[in-house]
Amino acid sequence: MAVLGTGIMGAAMARSLLRAGLDVAAWNRTPSRAEPLAADGARTAASAAEAADVVVTMVHDASAVLDAVRAAAPGLRPGAVWLQTTTVGPGDLPRLTASAREHGLVYVDAPVLGTRGPAENGELTVLAAGPRDVRDRLAPVLEAVGARTSWVGEEPGAATRLKLVCNSWVLTVTHGVAEALALAKGLDVDPQDFLDAVAGGPLDMGYLRAKAALLRSGELTPGFAVRTAEKDARLIVAAGEAAGVRLDVAAAGAERLRRAAGQGHGDEDMAASYHASFDGPDGSSPGA
Repeated sequence: MAVLGTGIMGAAMARSLLRAGLDVAAWNRTPSRAEPLAADGARTAASAAEAADVVVTMVHDASAVLDAVRAAAPGLRPGAVWLQTTTVGPGDLPRLTASAREHGLVYVDAPVLGTRGPAENGELTVLAAGPRDVRDRLAPVLEAVGARTSWVGEEPGAATRLKLVCNSWVLTVTHGVAEALALAKGLDVDPQDFLDAVAGGPLDMGYLRAKAALLRSGELTPGFAVRTAEKDARLIVAAGEAAGVRLDVAAAGAERLRRAAGQGHGDEDMAASYHASFDGPDGSSPGA
């Protein structure tokens, strides 16, 4: 099988596939980014043209997906299954499915829930929509990268729509944590007092604890980077507009992420939305 895209998520997924004993060819548009996977047992491809029965795409957006598959197409067997795990929008699906038909591939819509840690540990949740007759062929791949696969239909699009709904919640919670801690900073409230006040109650949650810990440590190693989160936020807003649904919070969140990226935080974890609350050139907070 081939994994096209070896960024934060693609590389982590490739390692999970290798640990499961699968033969993996890894390709990235910048070849040097795929080379570290050779130490884990992957075949690194100088081009994307690697014969495979299953090809997984995990890149930044729909345009990058199409570029990768076009490059890989000469090496793919007719009838190969294309497991498309990149988060895209409903408006991108016609281009992707047309590319699948053009290259004789079976398209499976399969975005994932989870960040770097779950991807490294094979604990993603896979949201999948695709033909029933390829699901057995995909089972070893899905079992390697995910703790659970939720099949939500046979036609492409069902999984993508569900992924955008899930990510709308993820981003809403992330911005909520960021703004609460920013307000605490501005009002000279100890963030631990805030966390203690909600501890164990209906307002407490693991995600609050995880993102608050990242912000308090100052080490914003990306599990889900600001630039990617902004891309997803804009996909969510566009999908809502197309469906006649106004998403004011999602639109404001996309703008927060744009500001954070403009302050130099684009490659940090999306919790860096925190910095968009402050006016310094780098999003520095009062007294920081």
